[in-house]
Parts: sequence; structure tokens; C-alpha cells
Amino acid sequence: DLGCGPGRDLKAFAGLGHAAVGLDGSERFAAMAREHSGCEVWRQDLLALALPAARFDGVFANAVLFHVPSQELPRVLRELHATLKPRGVLFSSNPRGDNEEGWNRGRYGAYHDLEAWRGFMTGAGFIELTHYYRPEGLPREEQPWLASVWRRG
Repeated sequence: DLGCGPGRDLKAFAGLGHAAVGLDGSERFAAMAREHSGCEVWRQDLLALALPAARFDGVFANAVLFHVPSQELPRVLRELHATLKPRGVLFSSNPRGDNEEGWNRGRYGAYHDLEAWRGFMTGAGFIELTHYYRPEGLPREEQPWLASVWRRG
């Protein structure tokens, strides 16, 4: 669970029987996630990852990769690709936009459209399995989130 925060999703994955590992850049959140989930949680910055090769069947990146600046995104995605086992899967959900980025209320965000996101992902060696917009059932202009699922190529 990349950017696991206080561990809500991490706990859900463990409850489903997965050997879940969390990662967060905040020591406070990492400690909270360990306590809440009972899982292993690593404290690492997204821009300075130290991930083991071919360790994971999947990476869950919900509302986290949009914090990576576009100039660093290809490298970060290659690192995530490398930490997946062959045929491993990456799920990503990010707020979408018109390929703008910058600081907003003290947090950095990069808001890509589908074509730009595809370019980053395929450039890192991923194969698209599916994509969809959230929340479900609303007109596209009211669906601010782009979710996508990718397999390690």
C-alpha cells in the first residue's frame, strides 16, 4: 500500500488474507499504520524509494502518485515496475486534470489526463489492463478521479 497513511486500506488488505506491506513518507503515519493494521510498514519518501526487486504481486497506489512531479515520475514508475514480480499488477487512482502541476495549499500535485498517464505508464514498461473514472455513475465532468490497472510488462 504505497502512501498508506494511517493504514485503513492496509488493514483491509491484511483482513482479506494478503501479506500486506505499507509505505509512507511520514513517520507519524507509518507508526499509526503499524499500530492500526499490525502490518509491516516502511517509512520511505516517494522520491527516494529503496524497494526490493521482484518482491510484490501488486502495488496499491490510491491518491498518491499525483504527488510525484512529472520530471520524477518516469523514474518512480520504473522503480515500482521493478519491485513487482513478473505479471504483477499496479493499481493507481489520481485526481485527473489537463496536465498541470504545482503547489496547492502546501501540497504538490500533478494532474494528468488519460493520454499523458498512459504515456508515463507504458514508458515505464506497464501494460494497461483497464481504466475508469470515479465516482461511478456520474457525468464525466463530475468524475475527478482517474483509476487505472496495469500489469508489469
